[in-house]
Amino acid sequence: MTAYPLDRRDFSRSVPVRLWEDGFAPDPHRYYSALRTQGPIGWAELAPGVPAYVVTERRAALEVLHDEETFSHDPRAWETTVPVDSPVLGMMRWRPNALFSDGAAHVRYRTTLIDVFDLVEPHDLRGRVHRAVRLLAARIGPRGEADLVADFSRPLMALVFNDLFGLPDDQGDRLEQGLGKMMEGGAQAAEGEALYAQYVLDVIAAKTAQRGDDLPSRLLDHPAGLTPEEVTWQVFLTLGAGYEPTANLVSNTLSRILGNPEYYSTLTSGARPVMDAVVEVLHHETPLANYGIYYARRPVAFHGVWLRDAVPVVVSYGALGVFAEQEVTGDRHPNDASHLSWGAGAHACPVKQHTLLLVTEAIERLTQWLPDLDPVLPRERLDWRPGPFHRSLTALPVRFSPRTPAPVSSDSPDQPGVRP
Repeated sequence: MTAYPLDRRDFSRSVPVRLWEDGFAPDPHRYYSALRTQGPIGWAELAPGVPAYVVTERRAALEVLHDEETFSHDPRAWETTVPVDSPVLGMMRWRPNALFSDGAAHVRYRTTLIDVFDLVEPHDLRGRVHRAVRLLAARIGPRGEADLVADFSRPLMALVFNDLFGLPDDQGDRLEQGLGKMMEGGAQAAEGEALYAQYVLDVIAAKTAQRGDDLPSRLLDHPAGLTPEEVTWQVFLTLGAGYEPTANLVSNTLSRILGNPEYYSTLTSGARPVMDAVVEVLHHETPLANYGIYYARRPVAFHGVWLRDAVPVVVSYGALGVFAEQEVTGDRHPNDASHLSWGAGAHACPVKQHTLLLVTEAIERLTQWLPDLDPVLPRERLDWRPGPFHRSLTALPVRFSPRTPAPVSSDSPDQPGVRP
């Protein structure tokens, strides 16, 4: 076990920083600063009466992410301490999948996910994204105005992930409604969890009855021999982890691009890659701001704080990005991987490259096809969805010159219908 400082500050009598308050979404930096005044580890609430330790310093975060002897992803001991109707249970309760497992079980689940996603070739994923962008462009182009959250980033992810998981396009609304409510962790969280769970159960039932060229079918047939229940929970994880954060990464990146006209002009001209903006967002407005959740296996002194077991230890990727400039040393630029948004250690994101390809292709296609996107509101007036875990815009209204997609010939190499 790693030797940590022996100071024993106990937060149990301290007033927590309430990440569930209405003020957190519009101004998370203020809350992160309040946590940081407490040291590398702060004391917060994820929901009323649900306390958590929040890690805001990079070195401490890396120790949590890499120390499997001291920290676990298994929340079952914590679950016994919270009300059954807690709004954050949907995001935090134990399920037999790669996120909530340790040791051999985690390796088994994670390996199956890596294997099936490795079968999604980059050119195949690119084609799926191009198809989805063109479908959405056909809907919004003639109008000359759109909400790039409701009309683009969220339906885009529904189209792409339904495609990958072998479902028709018209199932996108079910996916979006369930996940959106569950992620916000509010009064509708239980309803959202139930809607999303039923959606996943329907996916597995369909693929159990008839296999297809899709991710659930590949999981069901994987040599690891996952049971249908285990496959259900891997799909529950991968659909949720793929859809919601990736949609938010697209919309957060678009808002950052459109909020800086000079930046936008360099992107649309090809002088600057979209990836630059994506990295900036991962650094400053990472979509999963506070979802690196661990639990001390036993009470332990850690960076000046006495951590109790059965209390979440949250690696705040959002706070790490805010304070990265103060902590990065040497020649490394603060906008590189210092944000840690992909995690680190055994539970680091296994599909980082797939996500980056999806996001950059979607934004490049949209901005090439509609090069005069004009935000309706200045960036400081945009609203953000409530919830302790994510950084997610409610809307991103834009105007542009109306445009109707041209037909695509049958011999187009980008079939189906992808050229702007």
